[in-house]
Amino acid sequence: MLSVGLTGGIGAGKSAVARLLESYGAVLIDSDRIAREVVEPGTDGLAAVVAEFGDDVLRPDGTLDRPRLGSLVFADSERLAALNAIVHPLVRARSAELAAAADPDAVVVHDVPLLTENGLASLYDLVVVVDADPATQVDRLVRDRGMTEAEARARMAAQATREQRRAVADLIIDNDGPLAELEPRVRAVWAELTRRAAPTSP
Repeated sequence: MLSVGLTGGIGAGKSAVARLLESYGAVLIDSDRIAREVVEPGTDGLAAVVAEFGDDVLRPDGTLDRPRLGSLVFADSERLAALNAIVHPLVRARSAELAAAADPDAVVVHDVPLLTENGLASLYDLVVVVDADPATQVDRLVRDRGMTEAEARARMAAQATREQRRAVADLIIDNDGPLAELEPRVRAVWAELTRRAAPTSP
């Protein structure tokens, strides 16, 4: 099994790369998706969040009010640390379960947005970074996500720098162009990943 950490700055196109790798046969473990699952109604995760932050973070239907919770934690580093202390161990445990269930010769791709920021590179056999010029990131965030340029730049500034991400990369996928240009680059990386995952002859 080859364990791959996949990351990239906001607007770089990491999700598109993840979808392509999954379509080629990778086992995709999406940290953001798992982070939502571990705080769904009825979970121990949601109960712990409510115990820490109060019933105000729940919607009337019992689901987590993410905007409300976000307003509480993102301006307060201590509250954010408290939330992370609840969610991160649950995400790691679920990710480990999914990886353990994969075939022994699988390429397991962990989609981890904050891999660089949280110093997680050493957890993986190799790290793939999806890279784009900052101007391209801003353009995509404004065009595709409806952000203002100032909002886009603020989100980018809150993440690791382009140089920091590239420094932890074993493989880099340049994604400044359209999807038609991205696909052959991802296929080339997939070929390298499957080569590395293949069992070596005795």
